[in-house]
Amino acid sequence: MAEDKYKTIGDGIYDHVGGPTNVAKLIHCMTRVRMTIKDDGKVDLEGLKKVPGVLGVAQEDTLQVILGPGVVNKVAQNMVDEVGVNLGEPFPSGATTAATSSYQSGKTAVEEKAAEVHAAHKAAQKQTWWRAALKHISSIFIPLIPAFVGAGLISGIAGVLGNLQTAGVIGAGWGTAILTMKVINAGLFTYLNIYVGINAATEFRATPGLGGIIAGLIYLPGVVAPLSLPNIFTGKPLVAGSGGIIGVLFAVWVMSYVEKWFHKHIPDSVDIIFSPFFTLLIMGIFTIFLVMPAAGWVSASLVGAINWVLNVGGAFSGFVLGLVFLPMVMLGLHQILTPIHLEMIKDLGMTPLLPILAMAGAGQVGTAIALWIRCRKNKQLTNMIKGALPVGILGVGEPLIYGVSLPLGRPFLTACVGGGVGGAVIGAIGGIGATSIGPSGVALIPLIHGGFGNAMGYVFGLLAAYAGGFVATYFFGVPKDAMVAKDEEGNLLDNTAVATAAPAAAPSIDDIMTAAPVAGATTDFVATVAGTLEQLSAVKDDAFSQKMLGDGYAIEPSIETIVAPATGTIISISDTKHAFTLKADSGLEILVHLGLDTVELGGKPFSYDVAVGDHVTAGQQMGLMDLKQIAAAGKAPTVITVVTNMDAVASFGTYADGTVDLGAPVLTVTNK
Repeated sequence: MAEDKYKTIGDGIYDHVGGPTNVAKLIHCMTRVRMTIKDDGKVDLEGLKKVPGVLGVAQEDTLQVILGPGVVNKVAQNMVDEVGVNLGEPFPSGATTAATSSYQSGKTAVEEKAAEVHAAHKAAQKQTWWRAALKHISSIFIPLIPAFVGAGLISGIAGVLGNLQTAGVIGAGWGTAILTMKVINAGLFTYLNIYVGINAATEFRATPGLGGIIAGLIYLPGVVAPLSLPNIFTGKPLVAGSGGIIGVLFAVWVMSYVEKWFHKHIPDSVDIIFSPFFTLLIMGIFTIFLVMPAAGWVSASLVGAINWVLNVGGAFSGFVLGLVFLPMVMLGLHQILTPIHLEMIKDLGMTPLLPILAMAGAGQVGTAIALWIRCRKNKQLTNMIKGALPVGILGVGEPLIYGVSLPLGRPFLTACVGGGVGGAVIGAIGGIGATSIGPSGVALIPLIHGGFGNAMGYVFGLLAAYAGGFVATYFFGVPKDAMVAKDEEGNLLDNTAVATAAPAAAPSIDDIMTAAPVAGATTDFVATVAGTLEQLSAVKDDAFSQKMLGDGYAIEPSIETIVAPATGTIISISDTKHAFTLKADSGLEILVHLGLDTVELGGKPFSYDVAVGDHVTAGQQMGLMDLKQIAAAGKAPTVITVVTNMDAVASFGTYADGTVDLGAPVLTVTNK
């Protein structure tokens, strides 16, 4: 059953991104499936957010579907298995799965939104050189995150045991176990340059083996005292490791162009021999004598500058860093910090940046708790918080960001304030760093460098961020509309009914739809818009004029306000907003269609003041329709009102053509 669950989620994602044929490549990180989309116009964002198991959707350089830790691995693997490729490999142009046929059935609905969605995506996805650079950095380091987490935890355990051994709490017999764990940790960090070089070459479409070799040169293998190579800028001996990760990224990026140039200009018959030979020779010299000294200076300057800022700025620096990190995540700028974290770990044995930046997620937790308390009548919101809060405490903040705080607006800002408060505490304490990158929140505690004291300092920071986010949100960050009573589906509830705890629950939409018409009841219809009333047979649409959908009336509108034609419950509003259905209290089912062929306009001319499930009275304002937009698109603005369950009607009233005021009586219909 577990496998079926992951397959269902994966197929649901495919259904709303245009099928696997619209995916160029798929990878995943700790919480997200990341897809490179071919045609953004085929993506149904709103439908994607509603797929069971999806916690949220984000758009940066790739389309990111947030599923949470653990689940994401299995869903992503299932999705690429269905297509027959590995994670990160290009999808074949003809890729099909069982999800494809399901997608085709919903294709029409997606295409109705294509123009609007495509324009929004293009605006959001506008490429710049720095976005492209961040995309490359993300793709290089994401596959290494599980290794960072695993090796970092082992290092943390080894550090704790080593401290206990030094204090005499445990005996010398633990020495072998401690040394073994240090060796395992060193298996990553000692040769990290090579792993990054291989991934970078893959990302830049160069030969992975050559990327690994160029990265390995930074260790200066074979250079043993008294032998040395000169730093051409200082004249001193070149130090092994100079340049580190930053040097690797730059050198392999340049290497990718050099290798491609040789492949292009060397004859095919000898390409396999001379292209790698010349690439390694030229790039080896370039890396050792230019990249290593220059990148070494950059790396040392960055690490020194950040340490200086933290040491001098203290609480203030911590507050600013904690405050701005969430906006950096939203812009995708946080990816640039990964190589900096790794350089700090290499030089200092820890990164003091990560614990401060982790406070941003803790501020989200405090914000969520405040919203839970203040918005307890909003069942849809509180249910989302219940699902997202546990993983938020563990350091996975995306569900809280994209599902809770960001959509509400102000809570996102107050969560940033909470992150700043926690960052100020960490900065004021000082000396708190993480031995690895990857998790944050409570999950980062085992990776805190320096033993129990520093770990407790980090915990104090977390608690301060929780409190800061809570207080800022509780008093200043709760939007009024978030406190409105809603059910689990987001439908508005009658606040009076909720407050007085009516003994019987309000009927559901399904109950209302299945309820039989009231025998002998009458329904008074009013003008849905102001304008010229005309017979349904005069409408220039066969489906309505021939009464295929039912009997009713039509109005050529003179104003933009739309009102309810009768008293009843809103059953549905179309995705493109051009039509809605209402179930009258008498049991009649009523369709109101705003304009002819206006489905093609993607909902742009229409806005609603009510929601599905609302009970409205005849003449109550429903929303607005922009007559100028409709006319500019070459569509007729005719508003049509029809009764669709005519089998329940005993007598249908008559009306005369002519001018009619908004909400004026039109006709009365009697049930059987």
